[in-house]
Amino acid sequence: MDLQQLESFVRVAELGSLTRAALVAGVSQPTLSRHIRLLELELKSHLLVRTGRGVELTESGKCLLSYGNAILKLTRQARADIQALREQPTGRLTVGLPPRIAHVLTPELVKQFRKRYPEASISVSEGLSVALREDLILGKIEIALLFDPPPSPRLEYRSLYREDMVLCGRPKPAFPLPARLAARELERYPVLVPSIPNAVRNVIEAGCRPHGIKLNVVAEVDAVHTLLKLALSGQGYAIVPRSAAPIASTVEGGPFRISTIGSPRMRNNLVLATARERPLSQLAQGTVELLAAQDIGGLLDAGRRVGG
Repeated sequence: MDLQQLESFVRVAELGSLTRAALVAGVSQPTLSRHIRLLELELKSHLLVRTGRGVELTESGKCLLSYGNAILKLTRQARADIQALREQPTGRLTVGLPPRIAHVLTPELVKQFRKRYPEASISVSEGLSVALREDLILGKIEIALLFDPPPSPRLEYRSLYREDMVLCGRPKPAFPLPARLAARELERYPVLVPSIPNAVRNVIEAGCRPHGIKLNVVAEVDAVHTLLKLALSGQGYAIVPRSAAPIASTVEGGPFRISTIGSPRMRNNLVLATARERPLSQLAQGTVELLAAQDIGGLLDAGRRVGG
């Protein structure tokens, strides 16, 4: 049953006149007559009888009017409810973040999310990029920020932030740490690196392998903050993203230096990832916009100052 035809019938029935109904609806009288005729053909029953004063309802017309009012009321309510959902989405959204990003981004993200979507809730799942990528593919999370994920036909990537890899530790005569260091010179340092699989390790390998650079790896550790503890204790020199290294040049126990690795330059890439095969809800689309608008570099720098 066509809603426009039903609405025309209800208006004519309530006003008792095709002429008055046409004026109120802002349509021509023949249009209203056609709508009602199509309803009568569909229902195989006369709905209105013309009189000298206008129109009157038949028994079938009276029956349809009671249902018609209820149907139109439900239709208006459905439209209003859907409009409200567009304006104030509800539900729960899960976002996956690497620990280093979650540490600085979560407070601001939750604050902005709650302000924009007071009727919805957000869940932040922390994990390494490798694990978060799998969770995204499996549908356990809706959105993820990932470091240097491999290409996938099932995922959509949007680059958010890139930063240099650095070598950091306590300088010694045999192992000075100038402001910049050619990647080839890494061979003579006892280095501390994340273990495989790890997004940071992938960046390091991608920078070294094509140039035949062979690292002297003295320890492999999953967590970047543990690598830094080893570097601070003098156990070697950590290769980490710049934002992970302490901002202070002197920490407890003596000087601590950071060298930017170049020739070739090593940079990681933080991307915003979503699943291609699952359309984003309005809530997810809005959260993607919130994440894309964040000053990731500024948040990471602020986190270093607080943590340092």
